[in-house]
Amino acid sequence: MSNKEGSGGFRKRKHDNFPHNQRREGKDVNSSSPVMLAFKSFQQELDARHDKYERLVKLSRDITVESKRTIFLLHRITSAPDVEEILTESEIKLDGVRQKILQVAQELSGEDMHQFHRAITTGLQEYVEAVSFQHFIKTRSLISMDEINKQLIFTTEDNGKENKTPSSDTQDKQLVTWSLKVTPVDYLLGVADLTGELMRMCINSVGNGDIDTPFEVSQFLRQVYDGFSFIGNTGPYEVSKKLYTLKQSLAKVENACYALKVRGSEIPKHMLADVFSVKTEMIDQEEGIS
Repeated sequence: MSNKEGSGGFRKRKHDNFPHNQRREGKDVNSSSPVMLAFKSFQQELDARHDKYERLVKLSRDITVESKRTIFLLHRITSAPDVEEILTESEIKLDGVRQKILQVAQELSGEDMHQFHRAITTGLQEYVEAVSFQHFIKTRSLISMDEINKQLIFTTEDNGKENKTPSSDTQDKQLVTWSLKVTPVDYLLGVADLTGELMRMCINSVGNGDIDTPFEVSQFLRQVYDGFSFIGNTGPYEVSKKLYTLKQSLAKVENACYALKVRGSEIPKHMLADVFSVKTEMIDQEEGIS
């Protein structure tokens, strides 16, 4: 039998016939050559960019978690006796979220935001959802993107700490301004997620005997849905994808308003939530069948 492998085997590579210490023959690579120095600088740049991306992902997770906690806190407002206390506590939590966003702005200093946008988009969407939810509870209106971006302008000292109360001692210190702008896509996706929270608030308010809130939420959701309908399929894919979820939330709220208007007088207030939950399950089953 020849030295070659059989018909069912693998052929040996050429360098397998040489000892391990003799495989790499040739001249040593000159580490001080311009080509090697250039590739070392490329390696350092890519490593630094990767490390920054990972730090931004971690900050985005922290922003998402704290924003969700703020939303959960705001849902207690339908049953809490002191509304102002919850709003004050939610503002404190949102200030903590903005401190995380300040760290994101510092990380993105001198960088192209769009190169790292994928790392922070989830956190920004959740922050927009929390801020817009709080703003709706206060004013029954939608916060604009410009108002959100105005809240994301920070003034810090050289040490990176935010300076909220400037005094005469800080005049000698050099102040630095940081800012991070929420993109239109992040704003639209955050508002789309807001509709789900408003639907949950509608359910909670009905359970507590609040009959006015569902009609206010229904009117607001119609306006939001009309605005998204103008965008249609011309906008980003994520926006058109969430349009279906928005439509579902609007249908559930309108169904609650229908039950309150038609059968509200004959059903006790403490049973309205049960009737509404049964109607919601029926809608979900019909949509699943269709």
